Amino acid sequence: MSRPWCVYSDAYYVDMGEHVFPVEKYRRVYAELSATGVLRPEDIAEPRPASEEDLLLVHDPAYLAHLRRLAAFGWGYLTPDTPVSPDILEGSILSAGGTILAGRLALDRGVSLHLSGGFHHAFGDHGEGFCYVNDVAVAVRRLQADGVIRRAAIIDCDVHQGNGNASIFADDKSVFTFSIHEDDNYPLVKPPSDLDIGLPYRCPDGPYLAGVHRGVEAALGSDPELAFYLAGADPYEGDMLGGLAVTTEGLLERDRIVLRGCAAARVPATVVLAGGYARDTADTVAIHCRTAREVRARLDGSVGVA
Repeated sequence: MSRPWCVYSDAYYVDMGEHVFPVEKYRRVYAELSATGVLRPEDIAEPRPASEEDLLLVHDPAYLAHLRRLAAFGWGYLTPDTPVSPDILEGSILSAGGTILAGRLALDRGVSLHLSGGFHHAFGDHGEGFCYVNDVAVAVRRLQADGVIRRAAIIDCDVHQGNGNASIFADDKSVFTFSIHEDDNYPLVKPPSDLDIGLPYRCPDGPYLAGVHRGVEAALGSDPELAFYLAGADPYEGDMLGGLAVTTEGLLERDRIVLRGCAAARVPATVVLAGGYARDTADTVAIHCRTAREVRARLDGSVGVA
């Protein structure tokens, strides 16, 4: 009997109002992967919300209380572009639970996919940049607290620097943080990761992939027992919130570099979707689906990775 390797819930689709974040991508990616046979019903694990204990491993009680107060109003705002509603908050907490589950699946299968996650702009004491709960940080801390892993690596290939993860894991030698991003882009203030590679505007495939190679080598050289890969679609040359010039072929090669590197190093990998804001959401969906197919290929070709 097949064991699940992908985490998904229809509850990830929440109403964000008129917003640049394409929440519908979650349903569309799931529908496309199911229609093409990449995902079968037995491949899917349904998440449960992260518990209060899980969240408090990363987030300050006062911040969580603030989030809940804003949600209780019906609609509130952390920042002008980061609205809070009951559905948004519940979806964020569910996604954190999904990334915890995906981490456990990766330890079992060698690789896993979460069709959400990667909310790397959430700090311990505040949220910003469309991020409320830092799902990857919560998953790392939960798995460490359970004694399942001691060391982890975060390989962040979203076009925006992972400022929340950099802050949360600052001076923590048990978690290696790597971020490759557009340097002259959000966030304005970038707390240092263990390795940051900031790229210039309209950086093409060649230098981008060289940076990915360098960062993956460094991250895996930190001897992690689990890697979290933020496979953002927003380095794409047609992204509205990114200024890099990476092609779809370059993004596919990026996925292969990360996943092959993890497999060769025998480091289980959890893939989360992170950002993606193409002018045509179909382009973002297609990029995420290519990533998912690579995860499936790694899963089908991996032997004894876990």
